[in-house]
Amino acid sequence: MPLPFSSRLDIIHDMNRLANPLPRLLEPAITAALQRFPVVVLTGARQTGKTTLVGTGTLAKGRIFRSFDDYDVLERALEEPDLLLQDAEQLTLDEVQRVPELLLAIKRDVDRSRKPGRFLLTGSANLLMMRRVSESLAGRAVYLTLWPMTETEKQGQPNAGPWGDWLEAPDVQTARKLAPSTKTGDSASRVFAGGYPVPALAEEETERTLWFDGYVRTYLERDLQDLAAISSLADFRRLMRLAAHRVGQMLNQSELARDAALSQATAHRYLNLLETSYQIVRLPAFAVSRTKRLVKTPKLYWTDTGLAAHLAGLTAPPTPPSTPVPGALLENLVLAQILAWRETVVPRPEIHYWRTQGGIEVDFVVEQGRRLLPVEVKSGRRVRPADARGLAAFLDDHPKSSPFGILLYGGDETLPLAERIIAVPLGCLWR
Repeated sequence: MPLPFSSRLDIIHDMNRLANPLPRLLEPAITAALQRFPVVVLTGARQTGKTTLVGTGTLAKGRIFRSFDDYDVLERALEEPDLLLQDAEQLTLDEVQRVPELLLAIKRDVDRSRKPGRFLLTGSANLLMMRRVSESLAGRAVYLTLWPMTETEKQGQPNAGPWGDWLEAPDVQTARKLAPSTKTGDSASRVFAGGYPVPALAEEETERTLWFDGYVRTYLERDLQDLAAISSLADFRRLMRLAAHRVGQMLNQSELARDAALSQATAHRYLNLLETSYQIVRLPAFAVSRTKRLVKTPKLYWTDTGLAAHLAGLTAPPTPPSTPVPGALLENLVLAQILAWRETVVPRPEIHYWRTQGGIEVDFVVEQGRRLLPVEVKSGRRVRPADARGLAAFLDDHPKSSPFGILLYGGDETLPLAERIIAVPLGCLWR
């Protein structure tokens, strides 16, 4: 017999409390930002670990912590915002999207004294995309995003991965030396686990499924209310599920609206809410090309592959260990690793995909300055030169800015695939 919703929430909260904090890749970047800026804003989807990160360990030392999940604190912020900000010289304010009006008081405080590290704010929504937010703290704040845990963070050894080294590598021979052969292992289990700390570290599939079910319920019935009024949660949930089935596809908003039985305006609004709350990522197309007409429609990905798989009905227990992982979800897992790395880099690289009108495509293009790194993802354990057709076309189109391309695949051996293309085991991303 299914548990009542209130009981499910109690279990979810217990599971969250039992999760052991692990070091996060973004922590040094937050520390450095606090030493330079009066305000640091840490955003990301709910349950990525923001509160744990800022409320424990080195980021908590010398700081007073206040959470707007506490209704007493929320009431103080609404009635006496300036007095609340005087609680400490260094103040951490959690879930600030619940009281965006406070940002104006923070602006006044910072304008009186621009002492570095004065405020550390967290929020489960992109404050810059919220309609209720009129104050962006421009020139006073640095914004960082905490993405779900990477595969190395889940092992307790956060590593930025090879992306920065590949961008600096002058040629394909150097890039190959940076990616030695290594075992990839079971990619399917990584995809289904995702990167939210509790389900990612859960030992049983049933625990993970219960957590994801509770997450969706609380997101729909509580978190969305901080952003906008939703007239029909059933319609919103239906759109979420349909979007989960479109991972890695170009976003045809008209088609999605039709399948969800919604108006285009409503579907557009719902997609914006999903993006504002860090549930989906709309990956833009790479727009610079001298010789080809390119597709400019964004691609749709999810912030967390475990949640996307759950919404798509792919995680119902029991899941055999040998279950093949859908290629689009594996792409999504790689994108999650890239996005987490990008937050640690200054200046922040751009991430795109590349596709011509003729259908030739590259999954990801990492752009930093004048340097381009094209990346293709294949789930199979074997690759052929034909698998690198898109990479070869991109390299021919951008010979100066892109000296080589990377094809990530499910095998265990690093090997040359074409003159300027190497096949690299996915295991290199989570060694």
